[in-house]
Amino acid sequence: MLNIKGKVHENKNEHEHALKLYVEYTQANFTCILSLIVTIVLLLASIDITSLTIKPYLFIAFVAYAIFTGMQIVITQKIKKDLLMLGEIQKHTRKWGYIQLFSILTGNIFIVIFALNLIKMKQTPEYTFAVYMVLTQIAIIAISALNVFKPYVANLFPIAMIVLFIITLFQIAVLFIVARYANGHTVDQRMIFIVIPLFIISVTGNFFALLLGCSLLIKIRNNYRPGTGKWNGIWEKISQNMTAMLGMLFIIVAFSISICSYFTFDYDMAVENNYSAILQSPSPAYPLGTDNFGRDVFSRIVFGARISLVVGIASTAIPAVIGGIFGALAGYYSQRTDNIIMRLLDVLYAIPGLLLAIAIIAAFGANTINLILALSVGSIPTYARTMRANVLMVSNYEFVDSARALGSSDLSIIFKYIVPNSLAPMIVKATLTIGGAVIATSSLSYLGLGVEPHIPEWGNILKLGSEYLESNSYLAIFPGFAIIALVLSFNFLGDALRDALDPKMD
Repeated sequence: MLNIKGKVHENKNEHEHALKLYVEYTQANFTCILSLIVTIVLLLASIDITSLTIKPYLFIAFVAYAIFTGMQIVITQKIKKDLLMLGEIQKHTRKWGYIQLFSILTGNIFIVIFALNLIKMKQTPEYTFAVYMVLTQIAIIAISALNVFKPYVANLFPIAMIVLFIITLFQIAVLFIVARYANGHTVDQRMIFIVIPLFIISVTGNFFALLLGCSLLIKIRNNYRPGTGKWNGIWEKISQNMTAMLGMLFIIVAFSISICSYFTFDYDMAVENNYSAILQSPSPAYPLGTDNFGRDVFSRIVFGARISLVVGIASTAIPAVIGGIFGALAGYYSQRTDNIIMRLLDVLYAIPGLLLAIAIIAAFGANTINLILALSVGSIPTYARTMRANVLMVSNYEFVDSARALGSSDLSIIFKYIVPNSLAPMIVKATLTIGGAVIATSSLSYLGLGVEPHIPEWGNILKLGSEYLESNSYLAIFPGFAIIALVLSFNFLGDALRDALDPKMD
């Protein structure tokens, strides 16, 4: 009897391990968990504990989420059954994805992404880019459309919304074209006519359009030569990682809304005092409520995304470039040059980064430019060390010796041959540390040492909200959630890039 039970348990473990090899099943489970969490949160939020009443709008949202979450659980079980019995998902199971697409009306982005992947039997990187491109554009329209309920809107709001809507229709058409004609390693040469518009609309900040355009252009020009295969290999690994793609989606939505908000949001709503609307709870006119000066928290968080992204990316790019140059020179030249550069950087490395940033800001004043410089200086040694280690390794490769034999100069060898082959670890490190830069930006602003207090920045918003945790907790919850989500998104994307660029993971 014990042997039979042991064999049954062993077979069960084998089946579970085999199911994890299927991307659709892991994505289905992941979607179930995320959707269930949101459903529970909506249920708890719809109940007012103090008065034991139900908030109707939140309860309706809970019911809608619960229906689609229940369907998602059923679909996950059907996928499990198909894979165990047949080794593939049946067509009638995939058709359930069309029903789940209606979850977009509830804003359940997790189920929508899963449904679009379930419908398509083979997902290419181009199809994934097209899906996320459309979802990003819909998110921008949905966020911008909330301004309709405000007392007044930006002057360019109607025109901007029409343009965004036209771009969305074009992107949906591109999604259907890509799903139909970009299924292999080559694409139809005529698709060059959609590449140029994709590059143009990427100026709205929707980088998925840029990635899709680049991917199509590479396949059209190279006709699946080795370079194209490497590009596809990297993005196939990343696109199969749902957490990484969700993180990338949040980053690009935040970046895109930062650009589109110039035309769809009124900056006065974020900075001008409105004493007739002080500390109002979330409502259609003020989706995230108002602060103690009557300013719209929703608008402040949207405009604050610009500061967080600009400071985070700039304070990572500057030390990556400077540290990369110093590291490349230290790794390539003689031990004397190496010692001089690295010992000087060790002195800088010995000073805690946040303490150095505080000292610089205290000396030169609190503003955005000084904040970027303060955060950049302390990070230079870490990037120099990373680049130096890569250069020491790559310098011993045969193609470097060949370049020397052909008479190439040292600088040409460093920046033409060695540095390009040492960039992968630097890219991964930069992506992972942007999140830390965002936290440092918000921390310094919270302490009054970052961005000027009157400017809408997530740290400033959080600092003000912390004074009303007991009476108006939403003032701290929403900016805090925005910071957490952005940091996690960069971390998820960095982890995926590390796995995709690591040759040992092949």
